Amino acid sequence: MENHSFIEFKKERDLGAIINDTFAFIRENWKSYFSAIIKIAGPFILAGSILMVVILGYYLGVAGEMAGMINSSNPNDMFGLMIPMFGWIGLMVVVFMLVFIMVSLTSLYYIKSYIENNGDVNIEDVKSNTYKNIFKFLGLGILIVLMIGFGAVLCYLPGIYLWVVLSLATSIMVFEDKSVSESISHCFILIKEQWWNTFGVLLVVTILVNILGYAFSIPAMLYDLISGGTTIGSNDPTEIVMALNDPISIGLNVISFIGKFVLSSITLIASVFIYYDLNEQKNLTGTIEKIDSLGQ
Repeated sequence: MENHSFIEFKKERDLGAIINDTFAFIRENWKSYFSAIIKIAGPFILAGSILMVVILGYYLGVAGEMAGMINSSNPNDMFGLMIPMFGWIGLMVVVFMLVFIMVSLTSLYYIKSYIENNGDVNIEDVKSNTYKNIFKFLGLGILIVLMIGFGAVLCYLPGIYLWVVLSLATSIMVFEDKSVSESISHCFILIKEQWWNTFGVLLVVTILVNILGYAFSIPAMLYDLISGGTTIGSNDPTEIVMALNDPISIGLNVISFIGKFVLSSITLIASVFIYYDLNEQKNLTGTIEKIDSLGQ
């Protein structure tokens, strides 16, 4: 049975339509969509949140010790405290990358199931496809980061150019079931003569998502501002650092982290609309499917 609120992805759209349909998709499917993210990526988000609390507590503890050693005559004492922090930071980067991969894969395979079933999403299929393609997506993600990073190091502008082009790679990999190398190369074919339009959509959506993300940060910011007022004027650096080591403050910051991670999937949804818009312009896939369905 066809869903009457079904949003058609396989058609051409201008900038305004892509942005409007991105938020329309969230509005129409928010309950099922975010439930899928919580069910599939939730354990990874929880693990990342716990790790964030542990690392933040450890960091603040080390910062407090270092503040008390400002007048130490032996600089090696501070250096010895800093070395283990790099290991924790490395672990945090790996876990956060895994969280991002799980949220992204869940979003993409949710949309794929949504399209294939006219709005009726099969969550088990989404879960199965997500777990089956973790390492494939990881390889793609690492290659994209390296390419954008290398472009940014060269002159920064090449990094921006590649960010826009490679924003299509995940959609190509999922919806066309291409390999990592095929997904990368196909990005440049689809984006040809459409770079500025794609850049405009991504820029607007990124700004809107960041604005929404700040809403999750407001409680933590207000609490830190109010609680930090008690340490203003203090000459004891240890007291200032330990004022930040507050369970409520840490908890609010964790909530902010989770909210921003979930909201980041909105940009991914917009990139799917961009992909289908460009694919329709180049290949008329959606139009051909509609013509074929008329004869059935």
